[in-house]
Amino acid sequence: MKSELKILVVSFCITVVLSLIIIPILRKLKVGQIERKEGPVSHLQKQGTPTMGGIIIAITIIIVGIFLAIKINAIIPLILVSLGFGLIGCIDDSTKLRYQNTKGISPSAKMLGLLVISVIYALVLTNTEKIGTQTLIPIINVYIDIPILIYIPFAICTMLATTNAINLTDGIDGLSTSVSMIIVACLTVIGIIKGEPEVALFGSLVSGACLGFLMFNLHPAKVFMGDTGSLLLGGVIVSMALYLKMPLILVIIAIVPVLETLSVIIQVSYFRKTGNRIFKMAPLHHHFELSGWKESTVVSVFSLITLIACIIGILII
Repeated sequence: MKSELKILVVSFCITVVLSLIIIPILRKLKVGQIERKEGPVSHLQKQGTPTMGGIIIAITIIIVGIFLAIKINAIIPLILVSLGFGLIGCIDDSTKLRYQNTKGISPSAKMLGLLVISVIYALVLTNTEKIGTQTLIPIINVYIDIPILIYIPFAICTMLATTNAINLTDGIDGLSTSVSMIIVACLTVIGIIKGEPEVALFGSLVSGACLGFLMFNLHPAKVFMGDTGSLLLGGVIVSMALYLKMPLILVIIAIVPVLETLSVIIQVSYFRKTGNRIFKMAPLHHHFELSGWKESTVVSVFSLITLIACIIGILII
């Protein structure tokens, strides 16, 4: 436990220092946020706020990760898959800035990139004797061996769904960072309980990085993480969950990203059929924002829900 706390503190400090250095550079390079015209009107004032802040978290992961990898080689796949997803987000963010729009790379190109990384990690998992295709069924606490031909598509779908869900949760100052940090902390605790040092140390590293980044990301945000950060954190969460053989627990502990995703699916499907909307705006956080909630209130409530869900998740394993 002492090692995890040390890694958390070190990561926090490194992230704060990097933020103080990188944010002014992003501002000087005019790497500014481009707001969607169809988004909340109040968000237009955020136009130009430095974005792609996820590179700060990524650099912290690289710096501390190298040190950890020397001692524990098993942590390397967790680091690489997370950075891989973050790289796809970075390319998407760079494209948005280059063409000064919110489209970025094409959805098919983006999904292809995420798919490639997901396939590679799924193959790594199935060829790792310690992990294999075992999956925990929460509540009844039973592990089942899923046939490999079913497990690989399942793992891939889980990775694609999780990264996109965290990406959808990113839309309000500090929301995605706060929710992701709590989920990662939960998986870190589970890693400690289950005796998985690589997961525990990696989770401590990312938790500290998120906490440090949050110092500059809370409302009013001085920097946004962009897809660079949201896809990276999605990769962190799903890689840890799969490594722990507990992807199904994400339905519980990641309830906020799950609801955010469902709100988009429901909104789009209902609008196509009826021409009307169920929510004032999707994803879900925008609905509450347009209902009169302050950004800080949305972040506080969604974070509290995530915390409660994570406590439940730990109790049922």
